[in-house]
Amino acid sequence: MKLRGPASRQTSIAMGEYNGSEYIGIREAPTPSTNHGKKISVLPLIFLIFYEVSGGPFGVEDSVKAAGPLLALAGFLLFPLIWSIPEALITAEMGTMFPENGGYVVWVSSALGPFWGFQQGWMKWLSGVIDNALYPVLFLDYLKSGIPALGGGLPRVIAVLALTIVLTYMNYRGLTIVGWVAVLLGVFSILPFIVMGFISIPKLRPERWLASDLHNIDWNLYLNTLFWNLNYWDSISTLAGEVDNPKKTLPKALFYALILVVLGYFFPLLTGTGAIPLHRDLWTDGYFSDVAKILGGVWLRWWIQGAAAMSNMGMFVAEMSSDSFQLLGMAERGMLPEFFARRSRHGTPLVGILFSASGVLLLSWLSFQEIVAAENFLYCFGMILEFVAFIRLRIIAPEVPRPYKIPMGTIGVTLMCVPPTILICVVLALSSLKVMVVSLVAVMMGFVLHPCIVHCEKKRWLRFVVSSDLPVINQASREGETLIDG
Repeated sequence: MKLRGPASRQTSIAMGEYNGSEYIGIREAPTPSTNHGKKISVLPLIFLIFYEVSGGPFGVEDSVKAAGPLLALAGFLLFPLIWSIPEALITAEMGTMFPENGGYVVWVSSALGPFWGFQQGWMKWLSGVIDNALYPVLFLDYLKSGIPALGGGLPRVIAVLALTIVLTYMNYRGLTIVGWVAVLLGVFSILPFIVMGFISIPKLRPERWLASDLHNIDWNLYLNTLFWNLNYWDSISTLAGEVDNPKKTLPKALFYALILVVLGYFFPLLTGTGAIPLHRDLWTDGYFSDVAKILGGVWLRWWIQGAAAMSNMGMFVAEMSSDSFQLLGMAERGMLPEFFARRSRHGTPLVGILFSASGVLLLSWLSFQEIVAAENFLYCFGMILEFVAFIRLRIIAPEVPRPYKIPMGTIGVTLMCVPPTILICVVLALSSLKVMVVSLVAVMMGFVLHPCIVHCEKKRWLRFVVSSDLPVINQASREGETLIDG
């Protein structure tokens, strides 16, 4: 596929000119050639994915409170089969087909057109920012048992603000730094649970794992907790343009990260529920630190709390990287004003980082459960668009090179998308009225924002460009005629 002119130039583009067209890549696109710094290798990418999705077992405690040990353990074994594996496979195929920072926005634009591509970008960015608002909350919830002053009031507000500023600055300094920091934080976050597992062996009672009360299950909390802890596999696609040889590196990193995430959830739950008597009401976010104190003493409790703090730092910087590079990728495709595409001297999207950090600060006052429910609702809408785009590209562009391709035909991948789609419908149906109304208002804002941005471009109130470093994404007319460049 042709590149748009010299590598150092950007071309102006009228967003309105795209109306009524679909974007379809016809020939293999080379990875964008501009080098904005050192690319991410496999190991840092694995831990970035780990932190995009998980970060460790912090936050899974509510699954035990909602449904008991048996369903909690079963959920973290079965849910990856229904949701995580299909999402990771789709991300591997689409991410290698479109190895650029727009990620899932480019996928949806290619299949469904720029309007729906913008909606995908809006919903997933907002969902990511809401998700990122969780991490200061979880960070302080784990520390408040040791530092009660962080439980509320002015100290908590100051702590949230300081944490956000420090981690935002880390994102500003460069994605390579973020990647290797994620590796170090990941090792530190996992180690205390390995130690706790060995300490718990003499105290394990297998019958405790079978405890369940089918008449006392909070399905909304249970499914939202599973869903939140096992989604966001697609977020790494918005960093594909920063990855070294993404066509090989991305699928490999997704595979190893999937194993790491599932084991990182299941074994700590196995330890915590099997080694101490069950008190379901106590199983809420932050409870693993109490489990550690019961099993190993105060020193292990402090280690778990420190690991939780480090984990939340890792999740924060990984999510902010994904959100900010998504905005940069959209701007490079002419879907957002040009100033979103500007990079700092460290190669990072300065404006995207500032926008994402502002959103985190605005939302950090919400409770853990409210944030999870709202984030899941918006994320569900975005995933439906991804599934539709993925299947449609399999149908209308079957010959487009896919460096990694799921070894199934169109019917097979369609059937693969059915269980997660049903799950999405269940999660949406179980949402509270408050969450549903707020989320739908947020969705409608996207419907208003897109024509407003198009109008601003037509009136030349804002400048829009398409990066010449990106491969041309061809257009197909409504009658189905494919226009091939090159």
